[in-house]
Amino acid sequence: MFACPATDDFFRSRIDHMIDVRHPLAVLASRMPWQEIEAQVAQVFSRKARTGAALPDLDLFGEQVQRAARASHAGRPRVPLRIMISLLYLKHAFNESDEAVVARWADTPRWQFFSGCAYYEDRPPCDATTLVKFRRLLGEEGVEELLAQTIRVAVQLKLVSPQQLSQVIVDSTVQSKAIAHPIDSRLLETARARLVQAARDNGIELKQTFAKEGKELSRKAGRYAHARQFKRMRRAIKRQRTIVGRLVREIGRKASALGHAVRQALQETLDKAARIATQSRQRKPVEGHPKLYAWHAPEVSCISKGKARQPYEFGVKVGIASTLRGNLIVGARAFAGNPYDGHTLSEQLEQCRILMQDCQARPTRAVVDLGYRGVDADNPDVRIVHRGKSKRLSAQERQQLKRRQAIEPIIGHLKADHRMNRCPLKGEQGDSVHAVLCAAGYNLRWLLRMIARKGIAFLWAIFLWLHAVCTLASEGLRRVERTTLAGLERASSGWLRVMGCERWQPLGEGRVA
Repeated sequence: MFACPATDDFFRSRIDHMIDVRHPLAVLASRMPWQEIEAQVAQVFSRKARTGAALPDLDLFGEQVQRAARASHAGRPRVPLRIMISLLYLKHAFNESDEAVVARWADTPRWQFFSGCAYYEDRPPCDATTLVKFRRLLGEEGVEELLAQTIRVAVQLKLVSPQQLSQVIVDSTVQSKAIAHPIDSRLLETARARLVQAARDNGIELKQTFAKEGKELSRKAGRYAHARQFKRMRRAIKRQRTIVGRLVREIGRKASALGHAVRQALQETLDKAARIATQSRQRKPVEGHPKLYAWHAPEVSCISKGKARQPYEFGVKVGIASTLRGNLIVGARAFAGNPYDGHTLSEQLEQCRILMQDCQARPTRAVVDLGYRGVDADNPDVRIVHRGKSKRLSAQERQQLKRRQAIEPIIGHLKADHRMNRCPLKGEQGDSVHAVLCAAGYNLRWLLRMIARKGIAFLWAIFLWLHAVCTLASEGLRRVERTTLAGLERASSGWLRVMGCERWQPLGEGRVA
């Protein structure tokens, strides 16, 4: 243990003395507009004033209103907003779960420096469940602000120009939900178990729960399907459907006898079970009645994207928008109900306009695939480019159309490296929040790569400058022309701005940090 003269704590040293402040994450920590992010997010977490119940009281001056004393339920102090926001950024940037990102934060001083901590803390910043509540309070609007700030930082660091934001590539993908593969036998067994549990919770005694027979029928259906004995499989599924129907009718009769309140409490469970039993009889869904693919996630849709290895995916459709040059994501939005791709383009471009408004830019040209045909009238302010217009495109637009495939590896990285392959969050709000957070994590990693690339270029320029100075000194030329130094200053000012320097410093006047 040692004392550090530059710290207020005698027994601890500051984190910026423990890490390399030239690391891209440390550089980005000083460039993120944390105060603006907290100001935009803080309004969601404003504490509501709580007062006691009004009690009338009589005294010499008439009726008075007193407040009854009540215990405070405020709990412990909140975790700082910057730490919570940083945890969301780091979770999706480095592909960690809620539990893993909290544990890794305690072991990584650089992550703590990014979160605004002055001293190293050898403890988790919060419980993993706090992130769940924080995401729910943020909502889609709050996480869109986190994504918009990554775009703003990229423009401020001159890693991308506002003109590049006006040309975007738009494509759609499927964000799979964290559900088991939906088969009739599994859904019917789940419906039977949920019906029995709901009846037990409401004090309804059933004549028979079919627990042993239901589990055996579920196993039989799986074995018959594996052996391709489909008649026996359908016979087992039919028996499961009969059991679910009997339970629905018995619980409905006994719930009506107990009263209207009990019937209302069980209505949703009965409707779901009847819906699963009905859809197991039909091969195709009825118009206006979509299938239920998971008991706990009724918002899941069956989406076919034409993949040979995976014909059907169960989740939600997500639209992704990236810049035509630079591969920076400028929009990510989830669309429930499996709409046609072209019908999602106007909402996707509207989100891009909202996220770019701080950068004084807006999309004017969208490069898309053939799934977005026929929607030019719905987007009059944006030029839509796809290969179906090959005879009407200019030479420049034909050249730009070759860049449309650049969004495919972006989607691949979102799924493989930033957790979009499987959404564990609940409900339609969870789908929307998860898609935007994955895009924000991708942009954070993009910023780190670009800062590292610019830093390497800056160091290479310094090496060339030192080599030129040494060569001139060896030849006896002690004085270097002032125009050469001015030219070097103009050439390296961009890299110095990225690395955190306010001005160019020659050797001898200070070191470059």
